[in-house]
Amino acid sequence: MIYPYHEIKPTIAKSAFIADYVTISGDVEIGEESSIWFNTVIRGDVAPTKIGNKVNVQDNSILHQSPNNTLILEDEVTVGHGVILHSCKIRKKALIGMGSIILDNAEIGEGAFIGAGSLVPQGKVIPPNTLAFGRPAKVIRELNEHDISEMKRISREYAEKGQYYKSIKPI
Repeated sequence: MIYPYHEIKPTIAKSAFIADYVTISGDVEIGEESSIWFNTVIRGDVAPTKIGNKVNVQDNSILHQSPNNTLILEDEVTVGHGVILHSCKIRKKALIGMGSIILDNAEIGEGAFIGAGSLVPQGKVIPPNTLAFGRPAKVIRELNEHDISEMKRISREYAEKGQYYKSIKPI
């Protein structure tokens, strides 16, 4: 379901895939070839949400904001299943592991990897190209070639899956 909020309608690129049972409302922008997966909620009824190109937001995720505090997902970001993002910034090519929570004014650096089930508290900055994990999340190490390759694979496969799902009709 796509809802306006006080006359503000979501802007969704024609090439984006929006799965069934997704709810998007208000001041939300979704870029080219991005995919928003089943049962995700993206509410732009407090502040804007800006989602770049080739971003995948996987099933059962929740994206929201605090007043005057935009939520930003730059290009090629992967958001795992059941993630909560609230008024944070996720830089290009970062991966947020399943079940993680990223809170207001936190910033996940370009190419960073947040391990599954992590909590990134308000205002925390995770440096680029690092693995952070835990509650609260702490940097564990720099990413290696295997990590980077796996993150690229996931991003690429979700972009491809989104375009495939966009091309078929449900039965």
